[in-house]
Amino acid sequence: MPITAEQQAEIDAQRAAPQPTLRATSAGMEAHLYKAIPVLDHGFVRVIDYMGDDAAICQAARVSYGKGTKSVSNDEGLIRYLMRHWHSTPFEMCEIKLHVKLPVFVARQWIRHRTANVNEYSARYSILDREFYIPAPEHLAAQSVVNNQGRGDALTGQEAARVLDILKTDANRAYDHYEAMISEDGQQGLARELARMNLPANIYTQWYWKVDLHNLFHFLRLRADAHAQYEIRVYADAICSVVADWVPAAYRAFEDYRLGGLTLSGKAVDCLRRMLKGETVTQETSGMSAREWREFNEALEA
Repeated sequence: MPITAEQQAEIDAQRAAPQPTLRATSAGMEAHLYKAIPVLDHGFVRVIDYMGDDAAICQAARVSYGKGTKSVSNDEGLIRYLMRHWHSTPFEMCEIKLHVKLPVFVARQWIRHRTANVNEYSARYSILDREFYIPAPEHLAAQSVVNNQGRGDALTGQEAARVLDILKTDANRAYDHYEAMISEDGQQGLARELARMNLPANIYTQWYWKVDLHNLFHFLRLRADAHAQYEIRVYADAICSVVADWVPAAYRAFEDYRLGGLTLSGKAVDCLRRMLKGETVTQETSGMSAREWREFNEALEA
């Protein structure tokens, strides 16, 4: 279960006690507040707090004191202009605070995005739960032969069963030892801050993650991409569903210019112009490396 009965009761209590406010609110985000979106086998993402909306982005860009007389279509046009020309500060005026439950190895990949405020569950102070990420069989894959940080074909049959058995057995054995080191049959056991070092990277941790919209879009551009690792991509997809309701105009622009857009090098632009004029361009005449040329053609054929 991603959330316990006690956690659900707390969420229900929070949602049952709305507070009046003078600050700008987003109806789409209000619908998400506190609710947990299940991710993987035991994880979740939920919104704890937020600041700003689409209008706040436009307000910051115009440095005005209110929504003014601009129409919604004008606001969306401005947001698309800001996104198209890589303006960042207006999007920094919106912030979101998320409560995320995730496997430790996903957290270590996630934390490389260093433009957020993070507070993680402390295994020095508290005892971690016996919850581990065990991939579904369809997500067990061999090492890619062409990409050193990617997956190849899915494992099947006895090999998939063997790997799943290893993952489950090792995780539970490590946790058994973790409990034994802490308790030692009623004796004073090993300090929690030391006992935790024996736990596997697929155990679940939790954190609060607060980030502004500009940096969140950067995170989502990389982690919601089809090439991102599945286990972090599903978290990014869940966050995308929230952001689309929170700042719909900004998310539409992000989806168009970042997720669905394409960045070309100067050489790639030159090749594209030559091709549009009817010239036959090859890798040898492109000025690109073999890998650049392959990626350029893959982008055009996608």
